[in-house]
Amino acid sequence: MQRMQRIRPFLPAFLLFWLALLVRIIYNLTVALNYYPLYDSLAYQSIGFNLIDEHCFCLHPYITTVYRPPLWPFLIAGISLIFGRANIYDRLFLCCIDSGTCVFIYLFVRDLFNKRIGLVAGLIACIYPALYIYDGWMYTESLFTFLLTATCYCVFCIQRDEGKRRSLWVLCGVLLALLSLTRPNGIIVIALVLLWTIFLVWRKLLRKRVLVNVALATLVACLLIAPWTLRNYLVSHSFVPVATGDGTVLLGAYNDQVLTRQQNLGGWINPLQTDPAVLKPFPLYTCNAVCEVTREDVSKDAAIQWMKSHLNAMPELMLYHLRNFWTPYTREADFPMERFSSLLASQVVRAMSETFPIPIMLLAALGLVVTLRRFWRELFFAYLVILITLSEALVYYGSSRFRAPIEPLLILLAAGALWWLTQDEPGTLRRRMQQHRRKQSPGENEVLLLHEAEKIEKTSKTTKGTATHI
Repeated sequence: MQRMQRIRPFLPAFLLFWLALLVRIIYNLTVALNYYPLYDSLAYQSIGFNLIDEHCFCLHPYITTVYRPPLWPFLIAGISLIFGRANIYDRLFLCCIDSGTCVFIYLFVRDLFNKRIGLVAGLIACIYPALYIYDGWMYTESLFTFLLTATCYCVFCIQRDEGKRRSLWVLCGVLLALLSLTRPNGIIVIALVLLWTIFLVWRKLLRKRVLVNVALATLVACLLIAPWTLRNYLVSHSFVPVATGDGTVLLGAYNDQVLTRQQNLGGWINPLQTDPAVLKPFPLYTCNAVCEVTREDVSKDAAIQWMKSHLNAMPELMLYHLRNFWTPYTREADFPMERFSSLLASQVVRAMSETFPIPIMLLAALGLVVTLRRFWRELFFAYLVILITLSEALVYYGSSRFRAPIEPLLILLAAGALWWLTQDEPGTLRRRMQQHRRKQSPGENEVLLLHEAEKIEKTSKTTKGTATHI
């Protein structure tokens, strides 16, 4: 009996995890059953295998690279050593990771609103295709989304604890380091945590002593990232904190074809197709770390030069980026749904991917408005994360892939809208309607007072009439 009482608080999270895992396994065994890596996923897998075979972080044997962040290739290498090299094991790992994301969504919503709304949000996350479609893809979306959601929840717990527990700050530092080692733009989140802390201290929502703790979290993150930064310097002779690659992304996003190719307006096109002359001096398969840094610098300069010569087209291009970012589903050549489009399961999931995000985004917009006044302190860091993610899409290029890391936060805001629409708590629609009715219709005491006033008035008239008659 006592054991059941101890287990009961964890039971919803446990059940949500297994439900989410079941959905993701079914997706991988139907839509992605015959999946094999291509493009970026093949690059991550090749680096992972070279870590085992050649003891080298190399895309091609014995040719060092700084183009990819290390965490996902190292995880692929570890999974391969334990279970074998079939990519299904990597995808099952992503299924477990993404199921953990669903649990964090439940915990976040439960602690912020209530348990009932938390369960609804958790169930939505379990079946939400914009989360699980990346679990059959072997890219970094699922891992990065999990770590970012965990970081947001950790920051929320720090705020709820008023920044007292140093262990939470250390955990936050570890999460920030893992986030940065998954994608280079994860380093920006470290700056967001610093900004969030300084702002809350300035508003006197946290005590000044938490500045020591945030410095500790930053130090932990930097110490965990530093060995990889040192390795990058040794192989490239340049300061590369995690990975390079901005030049290729910018060159593929800023060129003439992104303004003329109807199927990819505001998207990304391989620079080998758009600007082959820029990349011609660099070998395709034997470009080592030093060569990669030079190539990325040249590509970045070419992209910036294109921007300067097309200033009139920049507003239009930004609108394309914004439109593509909020498009429910963006086709990717390596998506299992696209590669195996004739399967009924692929058609069902694709239809879900094109429709399900629409109500979530609409509810999230409503939730942003109706929860802003009461919960802005608790959600301030989430606002910063959403804002910086949107900014990155505007700077680089628009795609629903770039929206993937903030999908849990959109579900969180959508849950806020559901809380406002269905619950009877201060700040909700029902409570406001009740208050409005009380203002419009008099209360019981007011009715009694009116009746007494009417009686007194009738009595006074009767008395006056009797006196006049006498």
